[in-house]
Amino acid sequence: MGSRGAGALQRDRHTPFMNAGSRTCGVRPKTQAITVFGQESLSVVALTLAAMTALEARDAATAPAEGKGEGEGGVLSRPYRALSIGIVFVELLIAFEATAVGTAMPVAARELDGVSLYAFAFSAYFTTSLFGMVFAGQWADRDGPLAPLTTGITAFAAGLLLSGTAGTMWLFLLGRAVQGLGGGLVVVALYVVVVRAYPERLRPAIMAAFAASWVIPSVVGPLIAGTVTEHLGWRWVFTGIPVLVVFPLALALPRIRRLSSGRSEDAGTAGREPFERRRIRLALGISLGSGLLQYAAQDLAPLSLVPGLAGAALLVPAVLGLLPRGTYRAARGLPSVVLLRGLAAGAFIAAESFVPLMLVTQRGLSPTLAGFSLAAAGGTWALGSYVQSRPRAEPYRDRLMFLGMVLLAAAVAVVPSVLIPAVPVWIVAVAWGFGCFGMGLVIASTSVLLLRLSTPEEVGSNSAALQISDGLSNIVLLAAGGAAFAALGGGKVAETATSTADGSHPTAFAAVFLPMAGVALVGAWVTTRLRER
Repeated sequence: MGSRGAGALQRDRHTPFMNAGSRTCGVRPKTQAITVFGQESLSVVALTLAAMTALEARDAATAPAEGKGEGEGGVLSRPYRALSIGIVFVELLIAFEATAVGTAMPVAARELDGVSLYAFAFSAYFTTSLFGMVFAGQWADRDGPLAPLTTGITAFAAGLLLSGTAGTMWLFLLGRAVQGLGGGLVVVALYVVVVRAYPERLRPAIMAAFAASWVIPSVVGPLIAGTVTEHLGWRWVFTGIPVLVVFPLALALPRIRRLSSGRSEDAGTAGREPFERRRIRLALGISLGSGLLQYAAQDLAPLSLVPGLAGAALLVPAVLGLLPRGTYRAARGLPSVVLLRGLAAGAFIAAESFVPLMLVTQRGLSPTLAGFSLAAAGGTWALGSYVQSRPRAEPYRDRLMFLGMVLLAAAVAVVPSVLIPAVPVWIVAVAWGFGCFGMGLVIASTSVLLLRLSTPEEVGSNSAALQISDGLSNIVLLAAGGAAFAALGGGKVAETATSTADGSHPTAFAAVFLPMAGVALVGAWVTTRLRER
């Protein structure tokens, strides 16, 4: 979400494999586990706010001398401090839950006797989040960000509590669906808050702070969740988060309440218009269609064609109706920004999902080492986000985005070179570090450009379109990569725990990575069409 967006939601379903070795060993008393959880959470907040402080110092040093007021200072200057801390804390909680939940999910599924429904615990979240994104776009444009943000946070917390207290797998899935609806509302409402509350020069900085809030949870989230699951039980991973929501709400609500009056320096006064029923119907279509498509992707049997075709029939018209006109022909301006977000996120997630599997089955690495080969790349992602946020980089934003997509394409193309036994496996960590640096340049920049190209009355709907492009590309490209992988013997590969003669099918992995590198190169071309002539 936020800077990493809905792609992180789809990535969740692979997290248990990547982080299988991340859980702590030994025996600790429950009270000590609680202390560790609290200390790690506070450390995450402190480090994220430290990154924001650095951004503030840089912004203050480069701010134009136009007199005092809200136009001067950084994201942690007095007019913005409470709001910045509040909304970044919200992003931090969502990031922690997204990265930690995969560690607890296998235990929850076994305890609730629902292993057969395991995949739906992730798809239920994602499917309802798509509807929430579209609905939040209209709601925020109509009434301001307060109502969708508070409703979304409430639904997110309620879903966590429902899942954490569930006695059956079906009730657990209901909780995940409610949580997804809340997450979809929140991610779009935050974009509206940014465009209405911050001047344009500060928006890259707050987007970089959003990106930074994902870095540390991606590393320590599974470790914390593993510790809590082992010593307190999986339910605490879900029920321990809602109480923390009170803090960011108390900080940010006063400022957001003023923004929702419709009178801000960017938004002006907006009329109150009814919800557009056509977009609501399209939102339902895109949610149901994506759900059916994900269901069909679980099984490549002939009968799976029926839900797959039904999902496509719902999905295609909904996508064409919800995304800006000209998106899939790369029309200049906003349509190309939305398209680029989908190409970047989809190619990245589809490739990243197969990296740990390749390292374990083809090179004999443990799941822990395979996961660590990707973990450090979160820092380079944050570095890329920071680079694009610098005022001096603004004239070169398009070139930086082109560079980012080229780096991603190169990384995805280099990673499968480890299928050759003579190539050292550390090449993966290095290549993925460069690829994530490129993603940091691109993802945050697409958010900045979208806000710049949107009128205040369109921010909600256009932000929803950006997130939909992100999420749907994950579904489509991951499904395509998975189908190619399975067709070339990947199913047999996945059943092996180490590299063996029978389990070595490098062609199956190459069929995933090389096409995704091509998708990234298409994205590099799209970066030449981001500016309206």
